[in-house]
Formats: sequence, structure tokens, C-alpha cells
Amino acid sequence: MIAAGARQTIANGSFLVPLMAHVYVYSPSGAVRDRAAFRRGVRRLQALGHDVEVDTAALLSWQRFAGDDATRLAAIGRAAASGADVTLISRGGYGLSRLLPDLPWRAIARAAERGTHWVGFSDFTALQLGLLARHPATTWAGPALCEGFGAADGTDAGEGHGGDATTSGPDEIMLACFEDLTSGSGEGTGWRLPAADLKALQGRHGVLADHGVLADHGVLWGGNLAMVTSLLGTPWWPEIKGGVLFLEDVGEHPYRIERMLAQLLHAGVLARQKLIVLGRFTDYSLTPHDRGYSLAKVVDWLRAQLKVPVLTGLPFGHVPTKVLLPVGQPVQALVEGRDALLLWGHLH
Repeated sequence: MIAAGARQTIANGSFLVPLMAHVYVYSPSGAVRDRAAFRRGVRRLQALGHDVEVDTAALLSWQRFAGDDATRLAAIGRAAASGADVTLISRGGYGLSRLLPDLPWRAIARAAERGTHWVGFSDFTALQLGLLARHPATTWAGPALCEGFGAADGTDAGEGHGGDATTSGPDEIMLACFEDLTSGSGEGTGWRLPAADLKALQGRHGVLADHGVLADHGVLWGGNLAMVTSLLGTPWWPEIKGGVLFLEDVGEHPYRIERMLAQLLHAGVLARQKLIVLGRFTDYSLTPHDRGYSLAKVVDWLRAQLKVPVLTGLPFGHVPTKVLLPVGQPVQALVEGRDALLLWGHLH
């Protein structure tokens, strides 16, 4: 087995080919509900050349969780001791909040320091921010096994393994970002800004039409908005000043999103950052009662409350196209024309 974080190569003619990564799959939160997606995810990672190790309790179910609390704590401990290049959650859901007092924080931090990349999102935000509150360790906001690598495609549908002829399988950008992580070649990410963002930047923050640095050496942190807000005032809240805060959520109406943002605002969290970056907020429905109230109105309201710049459109959240982001790592944020960039440099 390759040591965690070590990127070895083998000769193949005149080329050097990276060896596969050791990926440890475990379930720290909700029970796996789509076992077909789980199996597809494992097969896809193997097809990409990775050595996939599945935790012994990954498919257990107890109430809505992937095993009782003791079972999931033990799974996290095994992930920390696995020596893997990547520890990958099977899915999010809910469950890590109730484990926070008993998580093996030192073992998780030591694994990260040895080179293990802890990858996940959604409920996983609780572990990421709790770790950041205790240790200067970097984790990665990124896909889960089932929703990311386990997405069905037309071939799966034809073989009776889920999906239909219109499904396209794992997102190409997500796969490329994961390959950047496992190969050690990723140094940043970027996306196209909406026109409203440029107007707001030029009007309030003095950013030129063609370029401008929004944050330099600000710690990147955040994740799922509901999970971030739930940690405020607890021992697992990281006191980040001058950071770059990114947020996303799923299944929350815009007024609920605004309510959580307002809590962070009134607690002084948002004003202490250099930049707020909003990812994707999905799977909600507006009603006639909203009378024009929308997520765009929430963003307008937020910008009116802050001197801190607010960007939108980050390709991250409960969506197929998901970049990987180093939580706890200092980044530079800038705009170049219509492009926003988050740069963290070479981390291996």
C-alpha cells in the first residue's frame, strides 16, 4: 500500500505514470439508501485506477443513521488509522452533530498531517469545522461516493442498474477535480461570474472591470449553511477572521436561507471575513405568497448589509458539478473579467 499522501510513479516507456490512490470509503452520517449507487461509485473509482477499501460498517443501518453512534465513531477511527490517501464519505444526511463531543480529533488531525485527504460535504461540514476549531489541518469539501461517483448513466440504465437513457453519470468537472487532488496537481479553481456580481463589485468595492484582488491569504472555510449556523456558539466553532467563507445548502426556501445568513450577520461572523462566496442553493420551491421574493433578493439584501464583497455561482453544493475546496487553507481570491478565481497553490 502506498503511504498516505505519497505520490509514487512507475516507468511506462518514456513516461512516468502515477500509481493509484488508496481510497477509504466509510459512513459517518446517514445510512446508505441507494446501494446500487454505492456499488456504482466503488466500481467507478476502481475503473479510474484507485484502490478502494470499504469500511466494514459502511452499509449498516440503525434508525436513519449508518449504525448507532458508537458504530459510526469506530468507523471514523478506522478511517483515520487506514493510512489512505483519501477518506471519502458514502453520503451526507445527518449524524455527525451528535458525535462531535466524542470524535477522535487528534487521530483525524494526525492523519491529515500525514497526507490523508478527508473529503466530503453536507453533514461532513460539522467534522471539517470542528477540526478547524482545534487543529490547523486541511480537509476537502468535495463529493460523496453515492451522489458523486455513483451517479447512474445510460449504460447502467441499459443493464438495469438504475438511471435512464438521459442520465450521464458522474460529472466530468468533479472527476477532473478529484483527479487533481489524487495526483497533487490542483492549485485552484474558477468559475464564471453572473453579471450582477460584476456590477456589485464595481459599484461598491472598487474592483476594476478587468481585474481585482478580493482577498489575499484568507483562510477558506464554510460548507453547508445549516451546518455552519448550527455550530455557532459551540466548542466546535472556528474563530476565523479575515477568511473566505463559502456556503451552500439544499431544500431550504430563500427565507430560511436569509434567516440563517442573518444569524451569522448579527453574530458578527460575516463582517469579519474578507469575502463571502455563495455556492448552489437547490431543491426548493417558491410560492405565490412570495410575491417576487427570491434567492436573488436575499443576495441583494445581504450585500446591502455588508461592506464585504459577496460572490455567487461557485460550482459547489448538492449539484453534480462540484469543485473540490481545501477547507482551512489560505487562498487568494480575485476576479479577471467575468472569471472568479480561488487560488491555493501546490499543497503536496
